[in-house]
Amino acid sequence: MAETFCWHNEPAVWHGDASGLVLKTDAKTDFWQETFYGFHRDSGHAYLRPVSGDFTGSATITGVYETLYDQAGLMLRLDERNWIKCGIEYTDGLMHFSVVVTRGVSDWSVIPLPGVSPSAPLFVRLTRHDAAVRVQFRFDADAPWQMARLCPFSAEDAWFGITACSPEREGFEATFRDIAIGAPISRALHDADHD
Repeated sequence: MAETFCWHNEPAVWHGDASGLVLKTDAKTDFWQETFYGFHRDSGHAYLRPVSGDFTGSATITGVYETLYDQAGLMLRLDERNWIKCGIEYTDGLMHFSVVVTRGVSDWSVIPLPGVSPSAPLFVRLTRHDAAVRVQFRFDADAPWQMARLCPFSAEDAWFGITACSPEREGFEATFRDIAIGAPISRALHDADHD
């Protein structure tokens, strides 16, 4: 499989590459399938490359979160009805760490972040071990990783990269640095090692 990134719904305004990428979202962009709201959205921006087998993917992300549902993070994708997105989502006037797992229909879990500055860089990583995916985050490069989600997601071949959406507006700006894909981290869930 090729190791180059390509766009799913390329935004009108962006520049950079996997080492450093800045984008502004188009209007009313989102990824969601059915649950609660009843609608189907596959209009969000995603900068992805093929992955196969077990891996860990990561990035450092900052965003100008101002409007309901502004969001930026990582994505693991099979197709429009099978994917995971994880990162910051702005809701109820507050940044949250958000994970949406979609297998035909979407679910949504959030962790409120009341003490985190909107300008703080988010370090986020996603690891696939066999048929399971682990999502972790931190706001300090020297802090331990915090697990946000452990979920089933079986797929040998998929696409991984970054995503940004703004369902309620256009022009949400997000910056992604050091988008990386490599060997999976240890399977130990409670390892004292910070990396």
